[in-house]
Amino acid sequence: MQALFAAATLQEFLTGMWVPGVEGGLSPGWALAVAAGIHAALLFSLFGLLPLFYIWLERKVAGRIQDRLGPTRVGGRFGWLQTLADGIKLIQKEDLAPGAADRWIFQISPYLAIVASFAAFMVLPFSSTWVAVGLDASVFVILALMSLEVLGIILAGYSSASKWALFGAMREAAQMVSYEVPMALCLLVPLVAVGTLNLTEIGSLQAGPLSNWLIFHDPFCFIGFFTYFTVATASVKRAPFDLAEAESELVAGFHTEYSGLRWSFFFMAEYASMFAVSAIAVIVFLGGWNTGLMVEEGLSGFHGWMPNFMVDGFTLGNYLLNVLGAKVLILKACLLVFVQIWVRWTLPRLRIDQVMTTCLKYLVPISCVLFLGAVLWPLVLLSTLKRTTILETAPSMGQGSLRIQAAADSDAGAAVSVVQRDEELAQ
Repeated sequence: MQALFAAATLQEFLTGMWVPGVEGGLSPGWALAVAAGIHAALLFSLFGLLPLFYIWLERKVAGRIQDRLGPTRVGGRFGWLQTLADGIKLIQKEDLAPGAADRWIFQISPYLAIVASFAAFMVLPFSSTWVAVGLDASVFVILALMSLEVLGIILAGYSSASKWALFGAMREAAQMVSYEVPMALCLLVPLVAVGTLNLTEIGSLQAGPLSNWLIFHDPFCFIGFFTYFTVATASVKRAPFDLAEAESELVAGFHTEYSGLRWSFFFMAEYASMFAVSAIAVIVFLGGWNTGLMVEEGLSGFHGWMPNFMVDGFTLGNYLLNVLGAKVLILKACLLVFVQIWVRWTLPRLRIDQVMTTCLKYLVPISCVLFLGAVLWPLVLLSTLKRTTILETAPSMGQGSLRIQAAADSDAGAAVSVVQRDEELAQ
């Protein structure tokens, strides 16, 4: 690990073992707990700030599209603090529950939805080495975690003792479960090209010029991005697919009976999921934390500066690359969230039968064709151009698997060196 915010590096720093011959610091168990707490604090801060910004952005975008100004008073000319003021108001509201509701399930359902949305952030890499939990199958782990949000929604509608809430929950269950199939298939299209399920590896493979981005890898990846973005918009209940909370039909859908802070949790989970699906699209299709302008190559010269500054393996150049990469990824994801907001206030809502028909009759077959084309594409190019990509600089078929093996060999060598160093210190 060469990242300042990596758990193993923080644990080593807190235990004091990074200074040869000096004892002190926390025990390894406490150091790991503190490192995990720092990770959780960083992710909670991002998880809380993003919905605040997106709610403000949605109100401003809606105002501009409808020829209004939106928030203009609280927090200054642009109403920056309007969302915070609304949150303080919601905290002060009374927490009500219907008399016929299953009170325990009714109260815990919002927490299930928001925890499922937050759990996705744990395996989401923000740069080449800034990830809380690095997993080899992180693509499908993050999809599985995000799919758990539907449990909180179903239980919220079922426990409310309201037919409107129950109808909204059933709609949401049918919609989310159906759209998860084409979403996973669309993600398989670029995964076939790189040969890895690790999001960190996928983002690192797209380093370099803009042509290395997987959206330009082949026509199937190009079409797959737009198909995925459409499916992801539906999976997070955004218009024109927001049938689970259709105000004109179901009052407010699955959260009709909720008020105050618990009501706000559903919207925090929705806006956080919007960022999560957008970040996945950025990492898998749009170069991840790479700018595509070769800026990272210019910062690579700083890697030799202060090679052991504060933490073993930490360099100034690596830190600057991580900061730049995190900002680039968040900016790209925010642009995709802006598109989702723009679409909401532009297109009319579909009927529930149209939503299901769009998924089962069109998007699932399209995603299957894209997956089949992505599998056959390198074989066709190999028989014609004697390589698996049109551009010689693009990531080739299976390159991710080779890099994973190289990284594993490197980590094994690093582990051996650490053991040897500990033995020398003991002697």
